[in-house]
Amino acid sequence: MGDVVNLNKLRKAKARVEAKVQAEANRVKFGRTKAERKRDEIERDRLVKAVEGVKLDGD
Repeated sequence: MGDVVNLNKLRKAKARVEAKVQAEANRVKFGRTKAERKRDEIERDRLVKAVEGVKLDGD
């Protein structure tokens, strides 16, 4: 005869594993250090200034 399985425990264990997988994906997608965010902000500002500097004045 087979073992008795508590379906609630099985369901919750599966949900925990899925939550861990989602958390790992979010860490990769959104997790950046403060230094990386600052570097990207400086780079973005530099590019905006470069583009603004070469724009022609239109009448």
